[in-house]
Amino acid sequence: MAERWLTVVGIGEDGLDGLTDLTKSLIAHAEIVFGGVRHLELVSRLNLAEKRRWQSPIETSIEEVVRLRGRKRVCVLASGDPFHFGIGATLARRVPASEMVVIIAPSAFSLAAARMGWGLQDVTVLSLHGRPVDLVRRHLHPGRKILALTSDGHGPEQIAQLLATSGFGGSRLAVLEALGGPREKIRHATAAGFDLGKADALNVLAIEVAAGEDARILPLAPGLDDGLFDHDGQITKREIRALTLSALAPRRGELLWDIGAGSGSVGIEWMLADPSLGAIAIEADATRLDRIARNAAQMGVPGLTLKTGCAPEALKGLPQPDAIFIGGGGTDDGVIDAAIAALRPGGRLVANAVTLEMEALLALLHGQMGGKLVRIQITRAEALGSMSGWKPAMPVTQWAWAKEAAS
Repeated sequence: MAERWLTVVGIGEDGLDGLTDLTKSLIAHAEIVFGGVRHLELVSRLNLAEKRRWQSPIETSIEEVVRLRGRKRVCVLASGDPFHFGIGATLARRVPASEMVVIIAPSAFSLAAARMGWGLQDVTVLSLHGRPVDLVRRHLHPGRKILALTSDGHGPEQIAQLLATSGFGGSRLAVLEALGGPREKIRHATAAGFDLGKADALNVLAIEVAAGEDARILPLAPGLDDGLFDHDGQITKREIRALTLSALAPRRGELLWDIGAGSGSVGIEWMLADPSLGAIAIEADATRLDRIARNAAQMGVPGLTLKTGCAPEALKGLPQPDAIFIGGGGTDDGVIDAAIAALRPGGRLVANAVTLEMEALLALLHGQMGGKLVRIQITRAEALGSMSGWKPAMPVTQWAWAKEAAS
């Protein structure tokens, strides 16, 4: 224990009353105690040697903690479980676990699930603290149960408004405030009839999703309906998009460049595949870029990064991608060469062509570099007078190539 210079203590709303004597002793004997204003107030009865409040940005205080390694006995106070959307995971990226003593309290999610009588393994848990409430959209499926930690007292009302305007007004909500302490309170409402006003700043919103006929439900499979996207015709159509996502083969934690993003549909669906995925939409047209931002928010991936400009110039300085999609501008000088050079070893590049010029370029690249070259033809049944007939869409030639992994 002598080598464990850093103690991380999860503390609940009941403060010292919820801590063991050993935990209180660890806090009291620390030479420096870090925490938020609320955390430090909860342990104010202890005779602390030195208190330091978290600074903004939080990384400033993290650096302070790390600099004290081996020099001081340090205690960090956190809310609930420090390793569930908490400061503990952040510290563990800089401090080995073998140098820490960690004491956890029930997380806000655990307390909320217990109050609602929900099995936590069957619930979607979201931290919307300091994050856009649009992140809840991807999880809105009939019958789903969601626990969302909000940023402040206005969070529950904002989410209720989002639900009501997206066709989920019948969803049942419970606002669970100051859980585990003397101010604990639980109030109920529907999304459409939400009239609870401002909640306690420390709250979790429980949602039992109910979908109306006009509910905007985002299916889990790739190839979302084109109508879910606002576009001006520059969109990778549904069936082609599904095949494109399959060729891009997203893997956890990866970054996609979507060059010539149009409506942003490919980058958006890439991010919908897993919360760990990131994407950068590169688009020269400012109007389309604004449209991409709106689409990303409406589809529950507001973290999509936007980059204005023409490739290859717009690619300079961007984080290295694990995958690249070229849906437009591929015949412009230097675009594909720049994309290939930027791609991480082992990464994938997928380019779609509808013009003869782009198709010829992809055929040339396939001949020189290998990969897979496929032609995709979609034919749809449409009205033909008083009857129906098949109407072919423009064929798409797709080249998929993987960069050789580094030895």
